[in-house]
Amino acid sequence: MQIPAFRAALAGAVLSALFAATALAQGAPVATGESAKGAILVDAKGMTLYTFDKDTTGKSACNGECATAWPPLLADANAAPAGDYSVITRDDGAKQWAYQGKPLYTWVKDMKPGDITGDNFKDIWHVVQP
Repeated sequence: MQIPAFRAALAGAVLSALFAATALAQGAPVATGESAKGAILVDAKGMTLYTFDKDTTGKSACNGECATAWPPLLADANAAPAGDYSVITRDDGAKQWAYQGKPLYTWVKDMKPGDITGDNFKDIWHVVQP
């Protein structure tokens, strides 16, 4: 009689753990939008996302004034990787979303969704296309 009760308790614990893990896993706040270049990745506000050639996999090289002009796509402290999206730690300790290992940014001169004014800026900034 104790074995069925143990199995039920174990099954309940496993299901609770799976539910908690699912609830804690957060997807990146990224969607696909449209631009003059076709499909692009955008943030939750629909603004174009960019990568920076000076970044290395998992490491942002855009800090200080650079990060003012190219705001990083910040992640919550408890954000978890999901698919092609990972979370990196910036030099200031903040968390930032990355796509295929490349940190993601917006551009302050993009005024509305679909703007891609930062694409190929100084030949080192590029829109992200899925």
